[in-house]
Amino acid sequence: MCSTFSFAGKTYIGESNGRIRCRKSMVTAAKAQVITAPKHRSRPVFPQLSIQGIPLADLQVQEIVQRQSQTCSVDGEGGRSRPQFNPSFLEEAYERCKNLCAEYAKTFYLGTLLMTEERQKAIWAIYVWCRRTDELVDGPNSSYTTSEVLDRWEQRLEDIFEGRPYDMLDVALTHTVSNFPLDIKPFRDMIEGMRTDTIKCRYQNFQELYLYCYYVAGTVGLMSVPVMGIAPDSLISAQRTYDSALYLGIGNQLTNILRDVGEDAMRGRVYLPQDELAQFGLCDNDVFSRKVTDQWRAFMKEQIARARFYFNLAEEGASQLDKASRWPVWSSLLIYRNILDAIEDNNYDNLTKRAYVKSAKKLLMLPLAYTRSLSTHFFDVPITKT
Repeated sequence: MCSTFSFAGKTYIGESNGRIRCRKSMVTAAKAQVITAPKHRSRPVFPQLSIQGIPLADLQVQEIVQRQSQTCSVDGEGGRSRPQFNPSFLEEAYERCKNLCAEYAKTFYLGTLLMTEERQKAIWAIYVWCRRTDELVDGPNSSYTTSEVLDRWEQRLEDIFEGRPYDMLDVALTHTVSNFPLDIKPFRDMIEGMRTDTIKCRYQNFQELYLYCYYVAGTVGLMSVPVMGIAPDSLISAQRTYDSALYLGIGNQLTNILRDVGEDAMRGRVYLPQDELAQFGLCDNDVFSRKVTDQWRAFMKEQIARARFYFNLAEEGASQLDKASRWPVWSSLLIYRNILDAIEDNNYDNLTKRAYVKSAKKLLMLPLAYTRSLSTHFFDVPITKT
């Protein structure tokens, strides 16, 4: 989710008029000499890019953490009043969520299999709601999505939290929010990200892009922590664990953006900070021309470095989750890092090529992710090539 999981891949049309989405963007420059006959000429020294996003206080993350840190057991004690559903109906609702997660997020789904049954079901329900939400603006019927459609989807979310589901997939999330101390704000914020996508296709600076990444992916991390749980022997505060979950979502979305630059350009969208493009002597026309130049490669190196910076921040919290919940998070983290590696392997051509991690390599990464999940100690030296 995103996020700890990603929504990229095959398109799924929900059981209502719903749909879904996600997105993308760091830092280092060095002087280099290039030899051109008959003399040497220095390349321009490009600036370091900002890694500073929106202050977490402005996103009200601390308030979300406080509300979601209330004691609540999975049997419903201390949570919301539990709506009553026919057991076989409820089981089918979760089974549908499970099947959708298994089909559209295979690697993440495999990682959830070590979790307790109640946590598995809850994560599958959250995944499906996020996917349906994303398809509202990124699915096959997205051209019909208006502000009124998103308003109705938000009202439907309110009904879910009040125990009034609309369809079977909503039932699974309704039951989940009665079992776990989930706050509605991250869900509302994700819908706000969908609204952004309907009216905005340019971002002037990284702060604007960071806010978008928070809306569509950082929120997934905040939704997931109450379900995944924090280890009793955690070495850090709950706030830092939540921050790390948010940063994983930011890193995932920045990676999505870098992976999909060429595809987004074909839709007239540029999810790259306009001021940073200008710093490297680039503009929208360079993106639309789909020509990979030395300037573009230098620009991409900095964007990739920034995404890795957020993955590094995410490592701390990934190691502090409940032991049975760490595997899918580490799997997501390592696989997304490998997408960045794939962009580099393509010589930074993400204008005409789509970087991806082959299925066989994803499966080979699962043992490494599992090994990482066994320790509460995070690693100071991040893995970039696996």
